[in-house]
Amino acid sequence: MKISFTDNYEDLSSDRGYQFKFFCERCGNGYLSTFKKSTTGTISGAFRIIGTFIEGGDRIASSSDEAHRMTSSKAHDSAFEEAIKEIRPSFIECPRCTKWVCHEKCWNEEQGLCKECAPDLGVEMAAAQASRTVEEIHAHAKVASKDLPSKVDWKSKRVKALCPKCAVPLKGDVKFCPQCGENLYQTGKCAKCQSELSPGAKFCVECGEKVK
Repeated sequence: MKISFTDNYEDLSSDRGYQFKFFCERCGNGYLSTFKKSTTGTISGAFRIIGTFIEGGDRIASSSDEAHRMTSSKAHDSAFEEAIKEIRPSFIECPRCTKWVCHEKCWNEEQGLCKECAPDLGVEMAAAQASRTVEEIHAHAKVASKDLPSKVDWKSKRVKALCPKCAVPLKGDVKFCPQCGENLYQTGKCAKCQSELSPGAKFCVECGEKVK
């Protein structure tokens, strides 16, 4: 069997059993395999107890330890292979950087690359916009000028990384959520001070007036 995980796991096995923890090479999140009880460890332990009550017990205990080492190595390899089969669906290898990353947080399904090689545009644009510079949007999102939405007022318009209603990640500057249809840029003004209201706002950020 080809061993896929060679540098992103921790062996938590003991004489009680086998367990492994696999790590995403981008975010560092860990995934534990199911604990598999060791029968060889239990058997060898029993032999050691018996050996203390009979003449030549040290020799018997030593013999049982040797038997345990021979069988536990095969049992360990078998448990490791089973752990890989169990955890493997949670990971995918990026074809560009060859890192093993988790599907859940670090894989860009649309681009077929990890999010380090192909970041989520919506997330990167929202993060860059927090610093109020278009230059950082280019740097963080790693896109060319022609790929940025045209005629966008970056100072007044707030690009979102997640839909405020259903929290699905957004693929850049979109008007409606692809998951629930939420209008992400609905306009409105405060009835008291006439300031622009953010979508979904319950209170005006300028005067504190409750939005009706």
